[in-house]
Formats: sequence, C-alpha cells, structure tokens
Amino acid sequence: QGQTLESGGGSVAAGGSLRLSCAASGFDCAAWFRQAPGKEREAVAGIDYLDTTAYVDSVKGRFSISQDRAKNILFLEMNALKPEDTAMYYCATTPYACDLRLVLDTAGRALRDWGQGTQVTVSS
Repeated sequence: QGQTLESGGGSVAAGGSLRLSCAASGFDCAAWFRQAPGKEREAVAGIDYLDTTAYVDSVKGRFSISQDRAKNILFLEMNALKPEDTAMYYCATTPYACDLRLVLDTAGRALRDWGQGTQVTVSS
C-alpha cells in the first residue's frame, strides 16, 4: 500500500484561490475527490500517466489538476472558489493505468491509496 498525504487546504473568501498538494507513492492514475458534511463523496478531477485530465462539470474552467511525476506529487489548483466548494478534499492514487471517466463516475472505486484529506472552507 502506498502513502498518500494531502496539504494546502485552508479558509478563503469566495473568489479566492488555493493550491492543494498530494505527496504519494508512484502512481499512473490519480484523482481528487471531496466530501461535504452530510453529502456523499464526489469526484473533482483526475489525471493519468499520459497527463490526460478529466473534470466534473462543476469545476471545469476553475480547477486544474497536474502532477510532478519525478517527485510523485499531485496538485489541484483551485480558482474562483465558491462557498459550495467547501468540503474535505482527498487525493487517491493507483500504480495501475485506469479509465479516468470511470474513476470519476464511480467516485474512485478503482483507486488503491487514499489520503486523510485536507479541509477547504470558502466563505461568502
């Protein structure tokens, strides 16, 4: 089992930005998820070893997922944040190739290694 550790969360005003980082073991497929209190976990964005990316509609144009494969770090750049983006954000990875859309549609069922999360709070 690989190690996965998120950082970079915090509190910002609506319209602000945050950059989340996730230090992980080697991975070929990774994604960010979020869970707000009382709600189910939902996908945010995913990336594979070819740098192919996928996003859910609610964050398209505002969030950007990227990776530093040499350092095994996953990033999530979040801009134009809204109060509804408030949630605990988790990264998840797998050393295997994956179908990104399937990963997002199944809320990461195929991903092996999950972090403990980092809290993002956006005030109006």
